[in-house]
Amino acid sequence: MIQVYRGNIIESEHHYHAAVVDHNGNLIDSYGDPDRLIFARSSMKPFQAIPLVETGAANHFKYSERELSLSCASHNGELIHRETVLEILKRIGLPEDALKCGAHIPRDIESYKEHIRAGKDLTPVFSNCSGKHSGMLATAVYMGEDPDTYLEISHPVQQRILHAISDVFEIPIADISLGIDGCGAPAHSTPLNKLAFAFARLATPISGQTPHAEALKRISRAMMAHPEMVAGKDRFDTDVMDLTNGKVVAKAGAEGVQCLGLVDHGIGIAVKIEDGQHRATSAVVLAILEKLGIELPEFQNSKTYQTYRYPVITNTHGDAVGKIVVG
Repeated sequence: MIQVYRGNIIESEHHYHAAVVDHNGNLIDSYGDPDRLIFARSSMKPFQAIPLVETGAANHFKYSERELSLSCASHNGELIHRETVLEILKRIGLPEDALKCGAHIPRDIESYKEHIRAGKDLTPVFSNCSGKHSGMLATAVYMGEDPDTYLEISHPVQQRILHAISDVFEIPIADISLGIDGCGAPAHSTPLNKLAFAFARLATPISGQTPHAEALKRISRAMMAHPEMVAGKDRFDTDVMDLTNGKVVAKAGAEGVQCLGLVDHGIGIAVKIEDGQHRATSAVVLAILEKLGIELPEFQNSKTYQTYRYPVITNTHGDAVGKIVVG
């Protein structure tokens, strides 16, 4: 249980589910229901990038590690993110409106304000999913497929993704129910423990044993080398990967999902907050690491760690008025 205090009074509570799984699929630890069926949402992005690598599209369009990392991103919409997406689109020969992810106000509010003051409208490149969508488009263009319909589940781009997820998660395609994500792309449902299993494989892909191992190696290496592209300033995914220097691969998802893969330990952790709140996901993951006795000294000895492990409730003046406690 997660307890949210205002002053000394418990104001709210959240319940969570979590699974800790090794790269052989063994359940090491769990909280709540590790079999709970969930939509991983954006935590699925590293696996949706597999066909970008395996088709040869990433090589053909000379993707850098930085650009591959962005294909797995839920980014802040910072200038570095937007410019990189636009550069990818330029190389694949498509305009920005080829992105079918829609537009929304980005997390990087200062960048947004500058854009509006310049009299410009929000465009799809501001979407936190524009990196993923540009990767899907790159694959379609390279394979000579229709870029206008790349989000349809029957499209070869989405079929490759579906098969890759089935392979890595070890779930038959018939058992993967589909929804529509916030960006318009297919969303894949999986049991929570299978999501943790996939992140264990992402962290420690073993050639000859892990399906799509070489692609997963390249993707996880890119994410850990360029965590600033995966999320951005003041984001857990970016900060934990930056401070642990190649020991952790992390990816959040909407509706209270957070995943972590530990390179040295060969395990994956997947968390789902039951009511979809995201404000305590980092604290839950870090509390689980502590209970497992796993140390990440570069991160745990930083001031940044305290921010994520012990979240503070603030008011509009920035004053601390409460706290979040993971039990």
